[in-house]
Amino acid sequence: MAIRVPLKNNSGDLQEMTTAEVNEVVDQIVYQYSLNPSVSLSVVGSSGTLAAIADTRLQAGAQSTSISAFPNEATTAEPSVVTVTYDKISEAKASLSPTADSGITFPVYYDGNNIRAMDLTDLKDTFLHPAIDLLASGSLTSQQAGTYHINTNTSVAGSTEVSGSNTAIFVDTRADTGAYTAGSIPETLDQPTTITNYYLHRLNGVDNAYNLPMSIDSSNNLKEYDEATFESLIQGWIRFTAASSTDGYSLSYNIGTTGAGNTRGSGIADTRLNGAGNYQTRFVNTDDYRAQEFPNGTPTTINTYFLRINKS
Repeated sequence: MAIRVPLKNNSGDLQEMTTAEVNEVVDQIVYQYSLNPSVSLSVVGSSGTLAAIADTRLQAGAQSTSISAFPNEATTAEPSVVTVTYDKISEAKASLSPTADSGITFPVYYDGNNIRAMDLTDLKDTFLHPAIDLLASGSLTSQQAGTYHINTNTSVAGSTEVSGSNTAIFVDTRADTGAYTAGSIPETLDQPTTITNYYLHRLNGVDNAYNLPMSIDSSNNLKEYDEATFESLIQGWIRFTAASSTDGYSLSYNIGTTGAGNTRGSGIADTRLNGAGNYQTRFVNTDDYRAQEFPNGTPTTINTYFLRINKS
């Protein structure tokens, strides 16, 4: 590793940045990433690039009829499982070409008695990789700005709901037992009720104060970076690193019950009633006896899915 201590201008004097000041630059890099994430997630109608996840629920069995007596419970159809697949999250990675290192492109540091510009390895180790480590963590603060998480609310402080229209990426449903009555046999088989909606959010950035590093200009003079120039430089490189790093610092997302990386936000629960069927009968007339089994039981979690961010 080649972690360097950048130089700053302190009222006309060159001074090495403190660890806290370097961390402030790292936080600014995270903010710059949040302005235009290069690894982005979107909410789509179907066929998202992330793995599909399933909501399951019970539905009633088909009715049985007889002209002489109620059909025996053993002969009636059992409740069955309805499965609804959700694949509403797509990932995209930007193709980028950041500012090339001319030999004096990056911030300067003391190298013994000399002042040198960082090379790309120095820039990565000092600034870019620490920023990626923050972005890839399991926390949900402004230090992870531009990355994503799941929440059961449509509005989350410090975040933006991604679809723009409060479109759930998953809906956990169960059979609505109150909707089934013996007097309505044959009942509609599938009568669900919504238990929980889950939404995709992106964390918002915070434009923090920081000290601009020093650089070497084309005339080999030391100068403080122009703010716009420095922020454009670091934005280009953090976006490239997140999308295209070959050093183990590229970002990606996955969703499922297992997977690599840190979980982001709420677990996504698929719940279902666990009963074996509520046998009910209906007498219509002496030639019409009906029976049907309705969903019943206790709510049980079948699977819990997680959105994860991975650094690789």
